[in-house]
Amino acid sequence: MIKRLINPLKQKSFFLFGARGVGKSTFLKEHFKNQRVLWFDLLDAELEDRFTLYPKEFYTQISGQLKKIEWVVIDEVQKCPKLLNYVQKLMVEDKIKFALTGSSARRLKQKGTNLLAGRALVESLYPFTFLELGDSFNLQQVLQTGSLPEVVTSSTPEEMNGFLRSYVLNYLKLEIQAEQWVRKLDPFRRFLPIAAQMNTKILNYTNIAQDVGVDTTTIQSYFDILEDTLLGVRLPAYARSIRKQQRKAPKFYFFDSGVKRAAERALDVPLTPGTYGFGEAFEHLVFVELFRLAQYFKKDYEFSYLLTKDGAEIDLIVDRPGKPLCLIEIKSKDRVDERDIKNLSHFQGDFKKADFFLLSNDPNTKRIASVQALPWREGILEILGIKSGPISRS
Repeated sequence: MIKRLINPLKQKSFFLFGARGVGKSTFLKEHFKNQRVLWFDLLDAELEDRFTLYPKEFYTQISGQLKKIEWVVIDEVQKCPKLLNYVQKLMVEDKIKFALTGSSARRLKQKGTNLLAGRALVESLYPFTFLELGDSFNLQQVLQTGSLPEVVTSSTPEEMNGFLRSYVLNYLKLEIQAEQWVRKLDPFRRFLPIAAQMNTKILNYTNIAQDVGVDTTTIQSYFDILEDTLLGVRLPAYARSIRKQQRKAPKFYFFDSGVKRAAERALDVPLTPGTYGFGEAFEHLVFVELFRLAQYFKKDYEFSYLLTKDGAEIDLIVDRPGKPLCLIEIKSKDRVDERDIKNLSHFQGDFKKADFFLLSNDPNTKRIASVQALPWREGILEILGIKSGPISRS
């Protein structure tokens, strides 16, 4: 079994949020394997229905077993948010510890749900990172099909692609339709592949609205849904003023490259090194790896990008409290030189105290003018201040 980086405290209750398929249940079974746990899986429609109608039955079941259990797990708690009032009561009065999984904290808040007033920590789980996969990490494979557990453990490309296609269909059926996120499903169906095509790009809500056949406000709400269901994250434009006029619209990144390619219906399209598509997929990977690892290692960092009206762009800016601002250029090339730091050089006058990084597939560490050019994995660890052992080159 692949060891996950997430490591919740066993002394305090916690929420565990993550998109479907990232391995929340599998992780908790391993995490609590030597403890006495009472488990409620709300994906069981009969159990969900019973607790929705009679939530006090949940409280009664636990109250009768207080001396036999150490933890209570509620899987997919957003299915029955009424239970959280009883969870708080049991936590306060009986000192019971809970692990509560869900697909979105914001969805619970939208329902006016009791989020336990800070009594439970909040953890997040993502597809596997390169640190978790270690020697089994394969760059080409992860760019093609992502790193969801079901994909990583599949034995053939046909299995991987079949799972990813089913994932997108089940997302539409189980998340969007069943949870009634939208009133009409067909426009959202048209939206999803377009959103995948916009992955890593600056969002133009007006153009997307015209392509889908809905208004701009609806498109903005669709991207809200993707974030609320943890299928992706918007990367804001850099907020502080600089000399050059800036673009302000956000970019969007799917949480997993395989799901993105499945939504785009591009799983059968090969990614060839040196092509635009490969470079785009590589930029996507570097961002999601930075984002996931920053969450796992509790780094209170903020991410943004910068693009001026004259076309000068910084792929990623990382605001690290107590450390210099970090400006990052991402290149998929396996050999970089001074030509690849053009954009970073363009902004050196505006960010005199910043650290400048070029992350690429070049295996050699080098200094190009004032830019640190690093292999992308070493660069990620350097930027986040993470210590690690030898890194696989596969």
